[in-house]
Amino acid sequence: MIKYFLSIFISLLFFNQSLAKDVNIKENIDLEFVCDLEKKIIKNSDYNYQTFLAKDLNEKGLDKFEIQSKQPETLLIVGLTSFLSDSKKLDVKVVNKDIVLFKSIDQKNNYSESGIIDRKSGELIHEITRNIKSEKSEKDITFYLCNKHDEKV
Repeated sequence: MIKYFLSIFISLLFFNQSLAKDVNIKENIDLEFVCDLEKKIIKNSDYNYQTFLAKDLNEKGLDKFEIQSKQPETLLIVGLTSFLSDSKKLDVKVVNKDIVLFKSIDQKNNYSESGIIDRKSGELIHEITRNIKSEKSEKDITFYLCNKHDEKV
C-alpha cells in the first residue's frame, strides 16, 4: 500500500516539466545502504507498465547506496546511477527525518530521474523517464528494500 502511495506521490510531485529549483534540506545525514531489488515496472514500446519481480530480471540490488546531505542545500546521491551522482544536476532536493526525495532532469528536458526513500521503512523507489517530449516516452520504475547496518532504515 505504501509503495502505491509513493508511486502516485512521485508521479504527481515530480513529473512536472518545469525546472524549478526545489530545495528543502532540514537534516545533515551521512547514510550508507544495501538495497535488495524487489520489482520493476517497465513502460516502453514492448511493455505497457508491466511488472517484473526481482527473480525475473537479470538485475541485482544496490551493494552500496549512499546519501549525504548538508544544510542548507547540499545533497549527494551515490550508487544509484551516474546521472544522479552529480549533485549540481539535482533540481529537487528534500531531506527530513522521514524521507529523502530527489529529482534531476537533463538540459534538453528529455531525460529525468527521480527517487524517494522512506528512511523508516527502507523503501526506495527510483524512476527513470526517457524521451519525455515524445509520444513514445519510456519509463522504468524500480522498487528496492534498503537496509542500513543489518537493520531496516
